[in-house]
This record gives sequence, structure tokens and C-alpha cells, in this order.
Amino acid sequence: MASVGSANYFHRTSLFWMAIITVSMGFFTWTVFWPTQVPYEHLGPLGSIAQYMVKNHYSALYYGTKGIMDVGVRIQWVIQTFLFGIASLSLLIAYNPAKKLRKNK
Repeated sequence: MASVGSANYFHRTSLFWMAIITVSMGFFTWTVFWPTQVPYEHLGPLGSIAQYMVKNHYSALYYGTKGIMDVGVRIQWVIQTFLFGIASLSLLIAYNPAKKLRKNK
């Protein structure tokens, strides 16, 4: 159960940025997985750039430029991310601004 003061700790980002990121990721997915269905000529400069990237740099779009190909390294990365993620999550769970305010008074 969250304390009353913790409501001020988390602030949702603006709807503008959520919409921009969602549309951008959707467009990126569309150009990578269904490049023949994208109407590049109707998208202006964005269409020209996307078509150039698909035609000349498709492997960089699809696979990334520096993917981790070694399975052992991938496993180490997942474990490290999990462990440090748990550590930072525990700090967020333990955060109690009401306690902090009482100490300062």
C-alpha cells in the first residue's frame, strides 16, 4: 500500500511524448518488418529517409549495428540487468517521503 506522500514522487510524462514515442516505434516496426507496404512517397522527407535506410542499411535496422551475438555474453547481460534492476527497484519500493519530512523537522 502506497503512502499518501508517495503520490508526489512519480510523475507521468506528457501525453505529447508518449504519443511521439508510440508512433515512432510503430513506424520503425512497420519499416523493418513490412518495408514493401510502407507508402514512402506519401510521407515526404520522412518517407525518403526511411526508404533510403530500408534500401541501403536494412541489416542495421533489423539486426542493429552492434548486437550481442555471443550467447554467454547475452546471459551475463540479462543476469546483470536483473540484479541491478532489483537493486534500483528496491530503492523505489523503500522510498517514503513522509519519513524524510519527519527527520527534517
